[in-house]
Amino acid sequence: MSEASMWIIPEAPAPTGGALQRERQSEGRGLRLGVLDNAKSNADHLLAMIIEGVQATLPVTSVVRLRKPSSAAGAEREILDELAENADCVISAMAD
Repeated sequence: MSEASMWIIPEAPAPTGGALQRERQSEGRGLRLGVLDNAKSNADHLLAMIIEGVQATLPVTSVVRLRKPSSAAGAEREILDELAENADCVISAMAD
């Protein structure tokens, strides 16, 4: 008797429709990278590797790196506001 297997591949469908719009302009400067650490074990190590990879690939002028006080709670308004003000894109990661 054979065993049945079920595979789940979490890939979003390709975007369709009009062209993507840029909301923020870099004005010739490099990327302002935001990083949100969710306070789980090893998330800081994972994010450090991601930051190094981005910096090796793209011109990065600044990195805003913030950490939530707890992995169980959402990010506080002040953290989100600082990321929105000082970053062109934000990377958030979790690890264990």
